[in-house]
Amino acid sequence: MSLQDKYRAVLNLGEKLGVKDGYVKEEEGVLKIGGTAKTQYEKNIMWDKIKEIGGEKPADLKADIRVEDTENYHIHTVKSGDTLSKIAKTYYDNAGQYMHIFNANRDQLNNPDLIKPGQELKIPFPK
Repeated sequence: MSLQDKYRAVLNLGEKLGVKDGYVKEEEGVLKIGGTAKTQYEKNIMWDKIKEIGGEKPADLKADIRVEDTENYHIHTVKSGDTLSKIAKTYYDNAGQYMHIFNANRDQLNNPDLIKPGQELKIPFPK
């Protein structure tokens, strides 16, 4: 099995997330990958997949994943059925952190219970 095959799920995830300027090279038994993810959250998802496949410190992979938006942890587009609590659970693993999201979006939100599908909410870095 080639290293590209071994890490195919990481490469596919990068494509799905729209990683820009992505590259893949295999040299001397090491797969070198890189590119620019939109947000830190997406970079973290990529690293989680790398660790799932290759362990905490894979010896057969070197990844250089940069981040385009360093001001926000992520930008979330509200879908039908979303609440700030559900969104906080997704990004912070803690529904009670919803006020961090509300406070970061006061320019478009007046009430934490009133969000609409299609809104793009800034997700601040976890505290």
